[in-house]
Amino acid sequence: MKLHTTSTQHYQTVTAYDQGGVEINAIRFEYSLLVMPETAPVAWPPMSFETLTIDDFKQIDAAMPEVVILGTGDRQRFVHPKLTAPLTSRRVGVECMDNQAACRTYNILMAEGRKVALALIFERSLAA
Repeated sequence: MKLHTTSTQHYQTVTAYDQGGVEINAIRFEYSLLVMPETAPVAWPPMSFETLTIDDFKQIDAAMPEVVILGTGDRQRFVHPKLTAPLTSRRVGVECMDNQAACRTYNILMAEGRKVALALIFERSLAA
């Protein structure tokens, strides 16, 4: 789905998404990604929802977000609380949703000026 540009162009904005990837400021990414409004997107290690580790959430925590939107792929899934402990110990909320809902929610929170982290999981095979 293509999204319209807004006055938030100087921030990292989701400009399009589909099942295979996401566009941040019209640049396409087809791998798991960590996005925050004021910093360039960075690759995020998870190759699938099942491979999430506490270290993946420590990487997010290092960016000091106020809230985390976790895109769990093509369907909504919920992570075990022990994985999100680095964030919840600082009272940072972690919301799980499918990638499409996560992209829309991130854009809304980012436009409101929130320090939001978008963590998207795009499934990759080990052979890729």
